[in-house]
Amino acid sequence: MADILKAIILGIVEGFTEFLPISSTGHLILVNQFIGFPGEFEKTFDIVIQFGAILAIIVLYWNRLNPFIGDQTKKNETLDLWKKIIVALIPAILIGGTLGGIVEEKLFNPYVVATALLIGGIILLIIESTQRKTKIHSITELSYSTALAIGFIQTLAMIPGTSRSAATIIGAMLLGCSRVLSAEFSFFLAIPTMLAASVYSLYKDGMHLTGNEYFTLGVGFIVSFIVAYFVVEGFMKFISTKDFKVFGWYRIVLGIVVLLFFLL
Repeated sequence: MADILKAIILGIVEGFTEFLPISSTGHLILVNQFIGFPGEFEKTFDIVIQFGAILAIIVLYWNRLNPFIGDQTKKNETLDLWKKIIVALIPAILIGGTLGGIVEEKLFNPYVVATALLIGGIILLIIESTQRKTKIHSITELSYSTALAIGFIQTLAMIPGTSRSAATIIGAMLLGCSRVLSAEFSFFLAIPTMLAASVYSLYKDGMHLTGNEYFTLGVGFIVSFIVAYFVVEGFMKFISTKDFKVFGWYRIVLGIVVLLFFLL
């Protein structure tokens, strides 16, 4: 029963934070300090429930993501979207595959998370306080070179606490994308990234999991999916009329609290 309760709490944390620019991985690392699972199962659990949150995007944006429905114009637009997602994914494959293990070994700790939260929060506040010219409002207007640049910026999220969503959203906005487009492209880019990570994690460790661990994993996955579904809907409504400053301040406050907690 204790494991199920942990799975529910961690599923809520993941579902709530995955698509907000506040770092889901950072939050999971911090929460795991207090209620995490033992051994390698913790790592597998954290990765797989992230795809639970990603599944919410697939459901919410099914019509946008499915290249086999709609008229020919719509199909061409969807294929164009997936081509740009694949282009943006290239840096993550190259850099993540090369440096991922080193980063995980050296940087996955609360101090790095706190520092990344602080820096990311300050950057968000600076960007939202600066006059920017928004020139890209749709996927159609997004060039392949811009998609590739966003992909390179996404690799900064290898540093825990940076936030994959924050990195891609900030990067896209700096490159001239609107807030809504930046958030949506961040969502879409997460699909192949987290699918690959989840499949690989299950392939590597799945044979060693017990029946109880699979059940616990399923609970976290479902909770993450449900929470993320409603959070994404609310988040898109929020940023259609407001900026990201509240998330910048949240990151700064949380970073200070975490630093003080672990230092004292």
